[in-house]
Amino acid sequence: MSDLDKIKKLRQSTGAGFKDCGVALEESQGDLDKAAEILRVKGIAKASKKMERTAKEGVVAVSGNEKKISLLEINCETDFVAKNEDFINFAKEVSEINNKISSNTEILDKQSMKNSKTVNENLVALISKIGEKITIGRAKTFENKGALNFYYLHTVVKDNLAKLAVIVSLESKNNIDGMNNFGKQLSMHVAASNPLAIESDMIKKEVLNKEIELISEELKNTGKPDDIIKKISIGKINKFKEENALLTQPWVMEPKKKVCDIIKELNISDLKVKDFYRLKIGE
Repeated sequence: MSDLDKIKKLRQSTGAGFKDCGVALEESQGDLDKAAEILRVKGIAKASKKMERTAKEGVVAVSGNEKKISLLEINCETDFVAKNEDFINFAKEVSEINNKISSNTEILDKQSMKNSKTVNENLVALISKIGEKITIGRAKTFENKGALNFYYLHTVVKDNLAKLAVIVSLESKNNIDGMNNFGKQLSMHVAASNPLAIESDMIKKEVLNKEIELISEELKNTGKPDDIIKKISIGKINKFKEENALLTQPWVMEPKKKVCDIIKELNISDLKVKDFYRLKIGE
């Protein structure tokens, strides 16, 4: 095999550049396996430098079905790379693995992929090949007994990959077709309205405390009496709760009604919103 053929073969197997392959083959005295190992080690070094950068682009991948479903965020530096075929293929396969292990991110990087290498090894190779920082970010899995899962993708990049994804879990003993349609619509509502919790009393205390601080700061220089300020503050925080709790938000498809009103109209007596999760790249 000629030196040129070896370089071509090494490029094909590693995805490294022509010059890097030539140098690696020279260092390994023509041994392809050793050259590939040299490139892998160099790739790790290059990848570690790239990890100092900021990665705010990427995709959210959805995998699974109505019984068990997962979202996984994979970040890169530019939107151009988010549409790269190698990046897309990596995101799809890792998303499937993530669903199998129920979003256990502590063990995700050690899982084997189709090429028998780990997720982390493939990630390092991808960083070296593409030349950008790539990271695996947030992940979430829904697997609730007696519940059905629905999802919505907004700004689809390709297939099951998008810039924004939502999963919603609905619980009911009655398997009714109307519930399927509502599940898809509710996922779209969550994407558009970005609620903080299902009900107002489920909004995190730290979020409410921060909002109270902002309201107090806004009102303290108005010159109004303390009792009036207190009433205004209570009204504002109650409005905040109503606007950010899913069930009391205006229904995006019919804003004069609230989500809870739409649920009542479905006439499914035991229908309950079990959970939801919204994931947007860069947020």
